[in-house]
Amino acid sequence: MPLLLTEADVKSILTVPMAIELVERSFRLLADGSATLHPRQRIHIPKKAYMHYMAAAADGYMGQKMYTISQNGGRFLVTLFKDTGEMAALIEADYLGQARTGAASGVATRFMARADARTAGIIGTGLQARTQMEAIANVRKLERIRAFGRDQQRREKFAAEMTNRLGLPVEPVGSPEEAVRDADIIVTSTNAVKPVVEGGWLQPGMHINAIGSNFAHKSELDAEAVGRCDVIAADSIEQSKTEAGDLIQAFADDASRWSKVHELADVVAGKVSGRSDQRQITMFKSNGVATEDIVVAGRIYELARERKMGREVPMWEEKARSVENRGV
Repeated sequence: MPLLLTEADVKSILTVPMAIELVERSFRLLADGSATLHPRQRIHIPKKAYMHYMAAAADGYMGQKMYTISQNGGRFLVTLFKDTGEMAALIEADYLGQARTGAASGVATRFMARADARTAGIIGTGLQARTQMEAIANVRKLERIRAFGRDQQRREKFAAEMTNRLGLPVEPVGSPEEAVRDADIIVTSTNAVKPVVEGGWLQPGMHINAIGSNFAHKSELDAEAVGRCDVIAADSIEQSKTEAGDLIQAFADDASRWSKVHELADVVAGKVSGRSDQRQITMFKSNGVATEDIVVAGRIYELARERKMGREVPMWEEKARSVENRGV
């Protein structure tokens, strides 16, 4: 019978370091051709809600992540099947999504940021920002972080919380520019429609993880900032062409510029260099892809079985008995 795993179950199993290793594995599986990925699709009911769905097959599992976003918040679910077609689990996937998205930035930072990167700046202080900072601190020996969010009280609370969690100083700052200037690693984690990072703020050697925009009409980086990047990698070029507003708007009608965008999977597998010079500005455009979800969900399911966690849900039992009675 399929296993039902709640948010509490997922949080008790999944750590950010675990997610980083699993997400890196998901990119290696994409690079060697053993994983299959279907980009995100959306259904929009005007003035009501969006439903998003994305699918993948990898590491002995296949499945779909689907979620709705509305004024009432978000609801996230992974339906996980074994590659035999047997349903393995239904997994509540809000924290799973936060962890795997942070992990993807951790993987990109591992392969694209300078090895001596010590300072980070983040724009956006929501839930996703927490796993972003935790993942980056896991792959680089950070010494300080500067954080900007529009709400002063929230950014101060975020800074205090993350200082305690990471054991390094996180300073709240009063503008996006203050977060970006002189940082070695930058993260944009916002709902912004218009850019929050300007090209004039960037300095040689920086690495950028742009994670907030996954609609064509939204952009966190202006065209100059994108144009200054020497190396650009995306978790999916195909998906980026429909929803990575940062790149879509910066490239405009010049389709040839897409040829300079690399798959992060190829960077991870060593087919493409994530950085060949200390002075290069590098960028990872994160959209969020289903291979990440399925590989992480598969491991969560396995550990839940080992630890006897979750609740079995009787599904298709009558059909199974009918097949047995027919001797099939």
